[in-house]
Amino acid sequence: MTHNTALLIIACQNDHFPGGKFELPKQMEAATNIVQLLKDARQHHEFVIHIKHVYEDPKSPYMAEGSFGAEINKMVWPRDGEPIVTKYNFNALEGTNLRELLTDHKIDDLVICGSMTQYCIVETARATLDLGYPVTVVYDACAASCMEFRGREVSVDDVQASIMASLIFSNAAVVSTDEFLTQPH
Repeated sequence: MTHNTALLIIACQNDHFPGGKFELPKQMEAATNIVQLLKDARQHHEFVIHIKHVYEDPKSPYMAEGSFGAEINKMVWPRDGEPIVTKYNFNALEGTNLRELLTDHKIDDLVICGSMTQYCIVETARATLDLGYPVTVVYDACAASCMEFRGREVSVDDVQASIMASLIFSNAAVVSTDEFLTQPH
């Protein structure tokens, strides 16, 4: 059976990179892996969708619409024909044309990467799983931030591990970049 796969690159934006207003500790590692996934998707003529998360308020502390920080980072800059979906919520399906893009291009398999693991990645993965899409999340091509719960700091690695474990429980495939690139697709 032939699959029409889409690579969703979520919030790989300047404010998450070194020097950005909401720098993520492992963003450069994740972006390096996203570059490999992007190269592979383009070589296999798979549909690539870039998803920007922006805040409409120009006074937003980060990723304010129209700001440099809200722009997609040059490492993964879209080519002509690769759509950019702008979202204002964690779930990339809510209030966007993402679902129509997937339907119009007869997409039946999703690969998700980007930022931030505990917000946009998990929300988009679960929403697309709920719609019946098979979802693969490439964990080392995703970046998280540390969090706090009741006075306890939760490390980036613990945030990443707990979210990925919950996605596996939700029936997503969770693999490394190397695992993804060496499996047939």
